[in-house]
Amino acid sequence: MRRTSAVLAAMLAVAGAVIFATTAPASAAATRIMPLGDSITGSPGCWRALLWNRLQSTGYTDIDFVGTLPPQGCGVTHDGDNEGHGGFLATNVANQNQLPGWLSATRPDIVLMHFGTNDVWSNIAPATILSAFTTLVSQMRASNPNMKILVAKIIPMNPSSCADCAQRAVNFNNAIPAWAAATTTTQSPITVVDQWTGFSTSTDTYDGVHPNAAGDQKMSDKWYPALANALSGTSTPTPTPT
Repeated sequence: MRRTSAVLAAMLAVAGAVIFATTAPASAAATRIMPLGDSITGSPGCWRALLWNRLQSTGYTDIDFVGTLPPQGCGVTHDGDNEGHGGFLATNVANQNQLPGWLSATRPDIVLMHFGTNDVWSNIAPATILSAFTTLVSQMRASNPNMKILVAKIIPMNPSSCADCAQRAVNFNNAIPAWAAATTTTQSPITVVDQWTGFSTSTDTYDGVHPNAAGDQKMSDKWYPALANALSGTSTPTPTPT
């Protein structure tokens, strides 16, 4: 009986160690990264899983992906917390003052923002969407004056129910660099990440809007260098448009 008890105790200790190894929280000094957006980010947003694992494998291990929403699978181990709210519009999030609560709950140091697809789908003008972005950036900086903000040019969209959405997305993306150049600061830099170029709705989405596995890989590949630079303290400044 004593031998059996000892074996059981040893097995439990090993099991406990394994569980701890896979669920241990990031250190208090970990850089907190919020993926922010809509269903492209959160439902399930498997580019986040690919990005997290690439960061881990290249030495960026003291990081914590944060958000009030839980992971949604993707089939690989990753830190899946996020702020990707399916169906949400950036303009509504700004107008309804939703972001401050999420920021207060998660306290990010870096925000990855792929937002505006549903606004474009709803035929909201680029200037109106970018005004909402300005509000969101102000709220981020109120939460953390040193916030690093990575803003995506959104991936292409060509849903069967919206013949004009493809061009609307182009128009919106074309307006982002000038907005970013006018809004970036030395203390809280904005970096534009071009998720548009090289992305095809025919091969990289399953419905003309949401990324498939190939699209997730492309999104992760685009986010990685910009986020690695931000984590290394060498965030690439947004150039002034010419």
